[in-house]
Amino acid sequence: MPREKNPTLSTVRKRAPRKSVDADETKPIPTQFVGPELRSALIAEAAFFRAESRGFAPGNEVEDWLAAESEVDAKLMSAESGPRV
Repeated sequence: MPREKNPTLSTVRKRAPRKSVDADETKPIPTQFVGPELRSALIAEAAFFRAESRGFAPGNEVEDWLAAESEVDAKLMSAESGPRV
């Protein structure tokens, strides 16, 4: 007699329930600290300087923008979480 393909109830593993994320635990968005226009201008400036440093060679514009975006967001987040005097 062949074995059944469906597992029996005793072999089925149950998953633990997912933890809910409270609003206080979510990562803040950098645009909460500065407006989206200023953030975009800071990213554009950082991307320009990245392109300038590689001689404006074509083909890396998206990488320049994404790297600049990460850099600006990190600076905005660290500036917000830093000590205030």
